[in-house]
Amino acid sequence: MNLTDTSKIAIFKSSRIVFPDAVLPAILIVLRGKIERIYRYEDEDEAHRILKDYTAPVEDFGSLVLMPGVIDSHVHVNEPGRTTWEGFETATHAAAAGGVTTIVDMPLNSIPPTTTVENLKVKVKIATGKTSVDVGFWGGVVPGNKDDLEGLVNAGVVGFKCFMCPSGVGEFPYVHEGDIKLALGELKRLQSLLAFHAEYEKEEFSQPGDPSLYSTFLNSRPPSMEYNAIKIATSLCKSFHSRCHIVHLSASDSLELVREAKKNGAPLTVETCNHYLNIVAEEIPQGATEYKCTPPIRGKSNQDKLWGAVKEGLLDMVVSDHSPCPENIKTPGNFMTAWGGIASLQFDLSLLWTGARQRNFTLMEVSRLLSANPAKVVGLDKIKGTIKEGIDADFVAWNPEDTFVVERAHIHHKNKLTPYEGKKLFGVVVATIVRGQYVYNKGQFADKPKGKLLLRKEFLENIE
Repeated sequence: MNLTDTSKIAIFKSSRIVFPDAVLPAILIVLRGKIERIYRYEDEDEAHRILKDYTAPVEDFGSLVLMPGVIDSHVHVNEPGRTTWEGFETATHAAAAGGVTTIVDMPLNSIPPTTTVENLKVKVKIATGKTSVDVGFWGGVVPGNKDDLEGLVNAGVVGFKCFMCPSGVGEFPYVHEGDIKLALGELKRLQSLLAFHAEYEKEEFSQPGDPSLYSTFLNSRPPSMEYNAIKIATSLCKSFHSRCHIVHLSASDSLELVREAKKNGAPLTVETCNHYLNIVAEEIPQGATEYKCTPPIRGKSNQDKLWGAVKEGLLDMVVSDHSPCPENIKTPGNFMTAWGGIASLQFDLSLLWTGARQRNFTLMEVSRLLSANPAKVVGLDKIKGTIKEGIDADFVAWNPEDTFVVERAHIHHKNKLTPYEGKKLFGVVVATIVRGQYVYNKGQFADKPKGKLLLRKEFLENIE
């Protein structure tokens, strides 16, 4: 192949490139942001022979792992409306620093929420020109917006999210079973996806106790809340045979419901989060509200079962559920009044790898959990999530043997409070590449944002 226009070509080389089936030495030829050609080589002499036909400079990562960029499909950017919590510029900077090449923004916590086309337009206007990585968007299902779903699908949202309990913000009310049935009927017709925040407040679990103790909060949200919600969601998924997704599963009690639904052919996918895999309730310090999230972090035996389900493939993917806020809203010392959300987007890869390496996960398994499977769930698998010809050249170059300590000075989230501060993690990100262009390299960001908004071209062109 004679490619002489070096302005449009980028060449990447590593002795450890993560393919779906193996980790091998390879050379990736990138043309106009896509992987044009893949050469697998046996030794450096063969690599030299391959490269002699190209005049473009070679980005040689040596023995660093070159993997598909991480796709985090569960991120609360919060802009506009709660931009003091997070924003597109800071969130995507944090993503780039952590090897995340695509995020998908959740429909709530911003004002307005992404429940109508007009609301999506407001968000797009704010996001345009600010994103260091690519950004997709979830729509929201709330009572009464069934007629808005088709317009959002046509605009290009990846799917829809609903709550089965109060969301924590008044502008995004939760749905009842009747609302879900209406939405599923419409989304099946539109070939879209419904994601569930699967907690169901069937009964009141308010517990007396010391609000500075994590156990007081944990007792207020028992596993039965998740079990009851997932039982409803899996039943509806089976009866409608419409694509459903359970977000941030934390309670291992619910795993058999997932297993039974999948075994019977329900089009169901399920995610869990890094905090459920890395933190246990028994070790959360008194008053440390940076650990609060919903559903809650549970005990060690529960965590072990979640890891087993991840290894088995019963849980399809691992995401951040990045949901930061100003520190005062975390009401230090009071778990019962603190905002429930954990900031961790920048550390997706390192967090998963730190736990996975201890449990004999391969790099291919990690890549499936962080990239290929999230891409498939949100409908981006034809352009992202794996290293193969024709796919976007989205990569993370990282050192799985190296370690770092999480320090505030190096956190790029707008609000730095995180339960991982001071923690030693394995897996140091060296560079992040989006469509063949560096967005982060050895501690430095690109001069200009290079991310795209992953919506339909026709929709984007018609925003005034």
